[in-house]
Amino acid sequence: MITIASKVNDLNSFFDTLQSKIGGTLAKSTTEYKLDIKNNFATGSIRSILLEDGLSVLEFNIVASERIEITIDALLATHVNFMYCSKGKISHSFHKNTEEDTDNNHTNAIDAFQTSIVANIISGQNIILIEKDVETVATLISVNTQVSQDSLWSTSLKEAFIADKTDDYVYVGSYNLKIAESIKQLQSIQQEGLVRKLLTKGIVNVILALEIEHYNKDIANLEMEPTSLTKMEIKAIAELTEYINEFPDLDHKVENLSDRVGLSAAKLQEGFKFQHDLTVCEYIRSVRLTKSEDLIINTDLNISEIVYSVGFTSRSYFSKIFKERFDCTPSDYKKNKLAVSA
Repeated sequence: MITIASKVNDLNSFFDTLQSKIGGTLAKSTTEYKLDIKNNFATGSIRSILLEDGLSVLEFNIVASERIEITIDALLATHVNFMYCSKGKISHSFHKNTEEDTDNNHTNAIDAFQTSIVANIISGQNIILIEKDVETVATLISVNTQVSQDSLWSTSLKEAFIADKTDDYVYVGSYNLKIAESIKQLQSIQQEGLVRKLLTKGIVNVILALEIEHYNKDIANLEMEPTSLTKMEIKAIAELTEYINEFPDLDHKVENLSDRVGLSAAKLQEGFKFQHDLTVCEYIRSVRLTKSEDLIINTDLNISEIVYSVGFTSRSYFSKIFKERFDCTPSDYKKNKLAVSA
């Protein structure tokens, strides 16, 4: 097992320690650090992003040839940490820095599509464990409630997860696919400079909102089973979600999608309703509309070409649902785009 001890609030030290232990190529900017690794120890990357208002992000996208244990020093009763696993599994435990507690640190496993919220109240360290030979994609968003104590949402986080607590706080939630989609958006940002910073901050805030919303729903559903879906069925819904997002133009009949992942039509509808609050057809339509807006903004295709390129077969139907969503016809939307760029 590879053991790494460092301070995440000192990015230079943290990434220098990572690099010395597992190698790789380190890229640095004023707000981002990224370690790309391709060697006998691991393949993938570890990235950190510093944002305003006490926000920071730590991302793992890695396959390790040995288990990796990362021990990170923590300040007490200041930070609320939101963890999400998009793929594989990641584990977390608190370390109390006392001999009597060394062997009794309880480990919480966070599986794919699960959320977790942790806050250090009495333990001075967080331990993150990455499994051997498992593709692990995980994101940790940390909120320093002292730095951003003037903001209402920061105060709310402190009241919910830190105030009046006498022991370390940990919550491991149920499954959620919406967060995975937002994290993919965060990972795919290509812009640089101010635009990159604004997009990153915006998406991170969306992820935090989804995490808190999911937590509130979980707490409300403590005495009831929120879904009959199994972990494998939720994984199948995630695969179909990605498939529809990537190929919105295909003829996505429910029976074809069911056959693709081996789920019944009823189970498919239950899964999409649970994860997206939409039926399968509603989700497909939503993805196609989003894609059509992107094509209007970023290409020179005319409206008819866009209609068929995203999988619709009727221009009049497309115009109707486009106006319902954007309060504007596709043609007017395109004209406004041209006027702005002129």
